[in-house]
Order: sequence, then structure tokens, then C-alpha cells
Amino acid sequence: MSALSTKPVLHYLDIGSLGRGEVVRLFLKDAGIDFEDIRYAYDDTWPATSADLKSKGITVTGQVPTLEYNGTILAQHVPILRFLARELNDYDGQTNLEKWLVDAVSDIYVDWRAKWVAQLKGVSEEYKKNYVPEYHRILSHYYSQHEGPFLLGDKVTYVDFAVYQSLDNDQKIGTLPETIPGVLESFKKAFESRPRVKAYLESGRKVTQ
Repeated sequence: MSALSTKPVLHYLDIGSLGRGEVVRLFLKDAGIDFEDIRYAYDDTWPATSADLKSKGITVTGQVPTLEYNGTILAQHVPILRFLARELNDYDGQTNLEKWLVDAVSDIYVDWRAKWVAQLKGVSEEYKKNYVPEYHRILSHYYSQHEGPFLLGDKVTYVDFAVYQSLDNDQKIGTLPETIPGVLESFKKAFESRPRVKAYLESGRKVTQ
């Protein structure tokens, strides 16, 4: 693995472990990358903050996360993960088929996230009882294709960070079933046992500069 050429700056909301920016944080922590973590209050001041970030060129859409790196503003959390994986020459598949699998599961995660966000205004029974179990069934199908806890077996890839976040965030809003498929339980346990991830989780997910 090669190091990044400059220290990145992550811009995201101050909402604890929820949301898209935390996926990028988990990745940066696991990769041992030193980064500046700027968090913005998500309250009635956010619209003005968002407008200010747009005026400064930190975001085009007014949304975060964005990652400042090497003079460029990177947006959209899954493409940010892909960029970092390519920059590090790691955290991705080796063959075109493996890369397809990682990309395909990332799209499945993106679909989950759109449904999950809608639950923040009130959890629906359809989401909790039908959508989440079906999402887990689909994930289990793909995670069962290789021996080992991660999507590609023993090798962690960028999509594993997103999938972990989906399990964690469903747990946070009370929509994670009491039991999840064994392959996902093994994945979750293995992911949380990765040394840098474990240290970060045990710190209360605080970033030290």
C-alpha cells in the first residue's frame, strides 16, 4: 500500500456515527491515513453553513461529505472510497470480475441507504420487517461467494466499510433484526476486530489529529 501524497481534509456533519461521512472516516482510520476532520453542526445553522461551503467551493451541491485532497474537492462518499482505493492501490478487487462484485455490492448499499434515510422521520414496518431482511438476504448471497469474512474473502475492500455502516446504522435506529444471517454476523465481528477500526470504535469514534 502506498501513502497519500497530501493530508486530506474531511468535511461532514457532526452527527456521531450516522451517515455517509462515517464510512469515509472508517476507511481513513483503517488505512492509517492522517486526516483533518471538520464537523459541522446539523441544526438550524446548517442551511447558512451549507451556503457558505458552496460559496467557498467546498461543495457544489451544498451537501457533505466532501474530501479535500491534493488541491481537489472530492464529493459523493462511494466514489470517494473508490478514489482512495485506487490512490492506495489497495481495498479493491484484483480482477475485473472481483472489481465488478465490489462495485455491484456498493450499488446495493446505495439503494439501502436511500431507504434508510427515509426512516429517520419515522420507521415503517415495511422497512423493518421486509426491506431489511431482504437486503440482508441479498448481501448474504454475495458474501457467501468467497471463503472468509469479507466480500472477497480475507481481503477487505472499500465496500466492506459501507456494508458495515449499514448494519451499524440500522442498529442505531432500532431496525437491525435481533439475529442476522451468519455470514453477516461473521463479517461484522471480523470488521470490528481490525486493529485500527477496533481502536477507533473503542475511542467512541473520536478522531485525534
